[in-house]
Amino acid sequence: MSMDPSVIGKNIQTKSWKIHFIEAGEGPVVMLLHGGGPGATGWSNYAPNIEALSRHFRVVVPDMPGWGDSDPVDFDKIDHVTVLVELFDALGIEKAALVGNSMGGHNSIRFAIEHPERISHLITMGPPVQPKPFLFGPAGPSEGIKIMYDAYLDPSPERMAKLVDIMVFDHQRFASPELMKERSENALKHPEHLENVAKRIPFAPIPIWLDQSKLGDITAPTLLIHGRDDRVATFEGSLFLAAGIPNSRTVLINRCGHWAQLEHADEFNRLVTDFVLNN
Repeated sequence: MSMDPSVIGKNIQTKSWKIHFIEAGEGPVVMLLHGGGPGATGWSNYAPNIEALSRHFRVVVPDMPGWGDSDPVDFDKIDHVTVLVELFDALGIEKAALVGNSMGGHNSIRFAIEHPERISHLITMGPPVQPKPFLFGPAGPSEGIKIMYDAYLDPSPERMAKLVDIMVFDHQRFASPELMKERSENALKHPEHLENVAKRIPFAPIPIWLDQSKLGDITAPTLLIHGRDDRVATFEGSLFLAAGIPNSRTVLINRCGHWAQLEHADEFNRLVTDFVLNN
């Protein structure tokens, strides 16, 4: 999936990291944070969303350190929230809406707890919430997490095909050979990223988990979007978050896997635009 020529890819040096990011549009800042799978990038996670959201907002889409064209990381030392604070400072962003898929959702929740003055809205899609099972979740890593770890250990096109396949509900439409090829090429382009995660499984890619006892401290208006058919992070996680975050609401989408922003892009774009403009 080649990048839209209207979307600008840039690099910036923060206090600690070289970070590659995409930027489009003007207005209030909306930052889109990708998930933690091998081959993930800001573009691969949000290609159908950037142009639509940039009609209303300044959209910033980083590759987190350890992914894409950003710096490699040591997962013993990385703190994703500190990375975001440094990125905000380097880009001159005082406050932004954070939109996070999977790992990016988890990072957004932690940011909302630890830096409430710098987040205007919190929007998540399929965030993992805790390293232990929920009441109705699997007794151990989910099916999708196991396949994700396998793909880090062996990023072959065959493993990537299994990874993409489990991320979506509608395999025919969204588990395309093009996307599988793109994810495999992204992963193989930076073997150092793969190795750094692989040697710290299961500690990576989320080395610091959010403090669930502080969910009630989140003041940002919160929208929790989750696919009913998510096989990576059970929708029970978003129900748990809705019970803990005071100013929150949940949208549960049937016939939708882990990538709501891709499988239901038009609806997702409408939901995010309306939520940020009207809350």
